[in-house]
Amino acid sequence: MRNLTKASLAFAAAFSLLSATTARAEPLKNIVLVHGAWVDASGWKPVYEILTKEGFHVTMVQEPETSFADDVTAAKRVLDLQDGPTLLVGHSYGGSIITEAGVHPKVAGLVYVAAHAPDVGEDEGALGKKTPSVLAKTEGAIKITPDKFTYLNPVEFPKLFAPDLPRERAEFVARSQVLAAAQVFSTPLTAAAWKTKPSWGIVAGSDQIINPDLERWYYERAKSHTTVIPGASHSVYESHPKEVAAIITKAAQTVQQTTATAR
Repeated sequence: MRNLTKASLAFAAAFSLLSATTARAEPLKNIVLVHGAWVDASGWKPVYEILTKEGFHVTMVQEPETSFADDVTAAKRVLDLQDGPTLLVGHSYGGSIITEAGVHPKVAGLVYVAAHAPDVGEDEGALGKKTPSVLAKTEGAIKITPDKFTYLNPVEFPKLFAPDLPRERAEFVARSQVLAAAQVFSTPLTAAAWKTKPSWGIVAGSDQIINPDLERWYYERAKSHTTVIPGASHSVYESHPKEVAAIITKAAQTVQQTTATAR
């Protein structure tokens, strides 16, 4: 009986070890996509469709764009709903959001898509002034309401934000903008997740909203795995969804492999 008990315990221990190994081998499945200023999450649809066909569980964050704190809270609320390790992806201003929200314990890695990636105490508005974009040099392109909400001049939007999208689509996005509180661009960050978590960065080669040189600088500083998509506009996530989705997939696979090896 004593030998049987020992055998049972040994079997249980072996089964537990096998189960743990199997669990560790499961690929990272959760991806959360965060949009930028003046647009909403619908622009992620082409990337979403590719990733879901590959078997990922993909969720988009809809930020209110009423304040940086509100937008970070919106991202963390979605992260709380994930059932395991998650890859957090941000476009443009969404990069600032994932930098702050990415310290969430479920976030295993970050992907920046033509995005800002400030450090603690920095804000994207000030950094953008040091390396100005075409947008910054275009007089009257950014409009502001009496209650301090910003938007892009709908006439300028297609050629600045989305010149490589079909004209009808670019004009629709221009007319469906989410107005962003001016303060979202000047709120200093209190956390920088790229300091402790692996990151990937996509440079949109012909970006006119964020200077591509600033994107490169962000990613070099963060030691991100960087990819340049030549000729891509700021709407790279919508105009080049296959390339963007491929980088997100690679990031998810790499994070999973690294985690499995570390364990």
